[in-house]
Amino acid sequence: MEIARPYLLFLGDARDALAAKTGLGIVDWRRDWVVGQLRLPGCAADAKVPDMSIAEGAAAGAKTLVIGVVNAGGVLPDHWVSEIVAALDAGMDVAAGLHTRLGSIPAIAEAAARNGRALHDVRHSSERFATGKGDKRAGMRLLTVGTDCSVGKKYTALALETGMREAGFDADFKATGQTGVFISGRGVAIDAVVADFISGAVEWISPAAAESHWDLIEGQGSLFHPSFAGVSLGLLHGAQPDAFVVCHEPTRRTMRGVNTPLPTIGDVIHMTTSLGRLTNPAIRCVGIAVNTEKLGEDEARAELARLATTYALPATDPVRFGVEPIVAKVAECFR
Repeated sequence: MEIARPYLLFLGDARDALAAKTGLGIVDWRRDWVVGQLRLPGCAADAKVPDMSIAEGAAAGAKTLVIGVVNAGGVLPDHWVSEIVAALDAGMDVAAGLHTRLGSIPAIAEAAARNGRALHDVRHSSERFATGKGDKRAGMRLLTVGTDCSVGKKYTALALETGMREAGFDADFKATGQTGVFISGRGVAIDAVVADFISGAVEWISPAAAESHWDLIEGQGSLFHPSFAGVSLGLLHGAQPDAFVVCHEPTRRTMRGVNTPLPTIGDVIHMTTSLGRLTNPAIRCVGIAVNTEKLGEDEARAELARLATTYALPATDPVRFGVEPIVAKVAECFR
């Protein structure tokens, strides 16, 4: 799948920044690929790039309209269709990470056909996966796991890729979600894989490699989330991680989208270690990544110090304070 750049990001009427995390994530890691954003009335998200209409985006050179919004169920609302059709009529391709296939909407399929434009459904892979085997494979792997959804698993893995490379590691980010695929250019949206093949798809994403090579595998969901634990478990078994980092947002009390109480970091460490031993008996936690965006500077540092003391692990905010403590722990444990 070759998605033409640059992008015009469609943020629709996203209700908050988390709902637009695909678009915001692309800007955070690939700003030079983006010419602007298209927002509908009521949109509460802002990627801090120029606001543009379809015509303005086309004039600025946008090659692809990227649907930068996620929602429960991955559906494409009816009131988005006219904007997508307009983008196709303006000469753009369209790419989306929704469960709804773009071509399943007649108006969109017809517009793509008459304009000779491509429709990219990033969440739907054309690859055929085997079931997971759990056989030990060469190379090293680190998986990011979470106390909840949308707590920074992708950002942590991407930050670790940069930090570990700077420290001399041979390390690569491995995408398992639609935003990660947009950012890295390769991967599989694991939540769209048939359940029997989730672990096999992760084995495909992270095949055998050189003994010293690290695959930094983007986590999804949470083992404690009643909606998504099945995806998280299949990903854990397929990743066969030597190391994992727990990602956490300290101001939440219930899990996103449900009324289930948030687990503790200790709960996540225990559960991940217990279940992960099925495919890697040597699995271990090497750090805690905390999204401190909603905390002041002093409060954030105090919370990180508290967690580091409580769990005897390095704790940091990868975006705010960097990942050096976790990289140092990886070096201590595995070099």
